Amino acid sequence: MHEPNDATHYDDLAADDAAASVDTLLDRRDPTPVDDPVALRSGLSRAQLDTLETMESFHWRLGFVRWPVFKAAIPVLFNRDGTRYVVIREDGSIDERPTLQLRQ
Repeated sequence: MHEPNDATHYDDLAADDAAASVDTLLDRRDPTPVDDPVALRSGLSRAQLDTLETMESFHWRLGFVRWPVFKAAIPVLFNRDGTRYVVIREDGSIDERPTLQLRQ
């Protein structure tokens, strides 16, 4: 057992915590797993969810959701070929000419 005021014990704990945090750190640029639709949809407004369901019936898929600071979520949908994308505004309307810059 370790002494409560033993400095070496605290160093061991700090090293363990640092290693654990590096192992569990997620890169925000990593894509959300495709098999987790709940995570992608969390935080969307009811209007956005309704539009998303309608678009999915026309074979559009939710690619990712942008989360701007202090603003509403921006879901980005792609057509079945992946050649076009649209965004769903907070009110559920579709922006077919978004100014969103996507990386290649």
